[in-house]
Amino acid sequence: MTPADLSRTVLHAVRRAVDEDALRAPVPGSVRVERTRPGGSGDYACAVALQLAGPAALPAREVAALLRDRVVGVPGIGRVEITGPGFLNFTLDASADGASRSVRVRQVLEQGLRYGWGAECAGQVHQLHHRREVRAAVVAGTVMKLLRAQGALGRTTCEEASDPDWALLGVTVDAHGRPPVPLTETRPVPAGATAGELLERLGADATRWGLLRSAGHDRAHLGDALLVQGEANPLFLVRYAYARARTLGREAERLGFTSGYDRDVDAPALHTALADHPGVLAAAARHQAPDRLARHLETVAHAFFDFHDACPPLPAGDEKPSAAHRSRLALAEAAGTVLAGGLSLLGISAPEHL
Repeated sequence: MTPADLSRTVLHAVRRAVDEDALRAPVPGSVRVERTRPGGSGDYACAVALQLAGPAALPAREVAALLRDRVVGVPGIGRVEITGPGFLNFTLDASADGASRSVRVRQVLEQGLRYGWGAECAGQVHQLHHRREVRAAVVAGTVMKLLRAQGALGRTTCEEASDPDWALLGVTVDAHGRPPVPLTETRPVPAGATAGELLERLGADATRWGLLRSAGHDRAHLGDALLVQGEANPLFLVRYAYARARTLGREAERLGFTSGYDRDVDAPALHTALADHPGVLAAAARHQAPDRLARHLETVAHAFFDFHDACPPLPAGDEKPSAAHRSRLALAEAAGTVLAGGLSLLGISAPEHL
């Protein structure tokens, strides 16, 4: 069960409780579940009972009990506990993990680059306003892409006419000028250089990664390390992982076999990273923080190479392709798909050869 599946399950429990008149409160548009913090109970936690307690005029723990009764026994959920003032803590059913991993890999491959897109921000309208500064422009444009991937509408505006070089970074601005009413501005720490200067030194992809990888309140790292062709460079690592995944597919075709997730693959870190992807996209949009997505892609890339080395997707020597190889290849293709989709949202190319 993925975080998105669990979120939908809890939301369904809320609707059931309201429909059955056991809970008198407005049904939220979505329910957020998060990984339990170190030392906490279970795999995931949810605070929806605390959110509903006020409108329902009930203690939060009582609301949590109503919801717990309606999710206990759902396939994929092993145990539900109520902790603290009314948190719901979920432990997933390990026996269902293999089936859920199979479904997830197929889901990634079917949805392609849109895997993880959702409705976290459906119904919202945003105007992202920024000053005439390259990092602010790149961050605002990327945040808007993340918001739209979660169902929001909106536009970006700049206080002055755009720098013509921004177009070479894939930045578009819908309008410029001072807004008639004050707006919350997108104001990351400035890059300290113009778009033209960064493009001349780093190129478009490395510039965008450097501007987006650090949180907005931190200084962007825009040194020559972004151009290093080695795994110590996170941008290279992410793109190399994608290129390697594509190479595996071409080599498998040459060997006469295709992917198919028919047998579970023991790659827990990679499976977890793929399962977390929808939640990361939603959080990056909600918090207007594209750096979260960049860091997640690094996690996926590291997990991919660990899996690749431990469970080779291609047969070696005279070995014949097996069901295990087909499943490993499918998992590799799913990882490549997530990496390509994430890079696309960041406005960075995903070359098939490095």
